[in-house]
Amino acid sequence: MQLGREMKRRARAIAMPVVFLAITGYFGWNATQGNRGLMAYAQREDLLRQVTADQAAAVAERDMWDRRVSGLRSNRLDGDTLDERARAMLNLADPNDVIVQFTQKDKLF
Repeated sequence: MQLGREMKRRARAIAMPVVFLAITGYFGWNATQGNRGLMAYAQREDLLRQVTADQAAAVAERDMWDRRVSGLRSNRLDGDTLDERARAMLNLADPNDVIVQFTQKDKLF
């Protein structure tokens, strides 16, 4: 009987620290490995960097296309761009041709 009481007393003394240790472990694991933990934060940061780089590439490509299309507008027809497109459509373009883009301030007339 004495042994049974001693075991119950020790079990009660150990139970609460074990429960609190388990709860602390659970929250500690979730703080690092969970859906909103440190590892997920690092993955979101990597994804943000990748998306930002993709956006910059898309903006650069859009600007390049805007520059090319602006030379073919009816109100401001650029002869060089028209010549380039005509050669490409008629298969007269040479792969070794060098095309130099000029801005409006670089043109003499």
